[in-house]
Order: sequence, then structure tokens, then C-alpha cells
Amino acid sequence: MREITITVRFGETDALGHVNNASYFTYLEEARIRFFESLGYNIDGDSWNFILASTKLDFVNQGFFNQVLTIKTYVSKVGNKSFELGHVISRSEDGELIAQGNAVMVFYDFGLQRSIQIPERFRDGLSKHLVCQ
Repeated sequence: MREITITVRFGETDALGHVNNASYFTYLEEARIRFFESLGYNIDGDSWNFILASTKLDFVNQGFFNQVLTIKTYVSKVGNKSFELGHVISRSEDGELIAQGNAVMVFYDFGLQRSIQIPERFRDGLSKHLVCQ
């Protein structure tokens, strides 16, 4: 399981004073990018081979401006052409669960405009982070 921390910025909150629901998906995107980097995957436009096929997030508690949130990312499933990442967002100070969800990623060839098999080297990297829930 990999984790990052994010301090909630004022612009990520809404009129009710809590983190806007859309901001959480930006946090998850950042967590996914850092997760791929930890696997040694080069994050640039020329070698990017993923598309986000689906994402889901269940909100459990509220987050607020200036709180430090911890986002944990792990692999929950590896298929032939896709894999699933789990995400857990909690308040860093006390570990209180804020939200949890997942993202389905598809390995994709943008030149061919279709999904392709996950390369064995990348599959091995994903499998090392597989957490059975």
C-alpha cells in the first residue's frame, strides 16, 4: 500500500465549508500518479498507456479546509487488460475515515485506439502491491 498526504486548500472547499466532492477525485488522481511512479513507470504523455474506465467514491465523513488528508492506494485486482486500484482517504491527525473507493484502469494503445494486454513487467509490479480485501 502506498500513501500520500494532501493539505486541503481553501479553493477545494464549498459554500458549506467542507471539501467539495469533486476535489476528492483530484486527490485520487494525484495518488494514482504517485503510485505509478513508485512502480517505476515514467509519467509522460509519450509513454502513458492507461485510461480511467471507472471510478467510485463513498463519502463517510467530512473533510475541511487546512486538514491534512492521507490517501492510501493499493491494487485490489489485476486482469488481462485492466486492473483495479483501491483508495482510502483518512484524516492524518487521527486516522478517521473520510472516504473510500476504487478506480478501474485499462491498459490502452492510443495509436490503435483499443485496450491491450498488460505487459508482464507491469503486471508483476502490480501483483506485488495486490491487497486482498
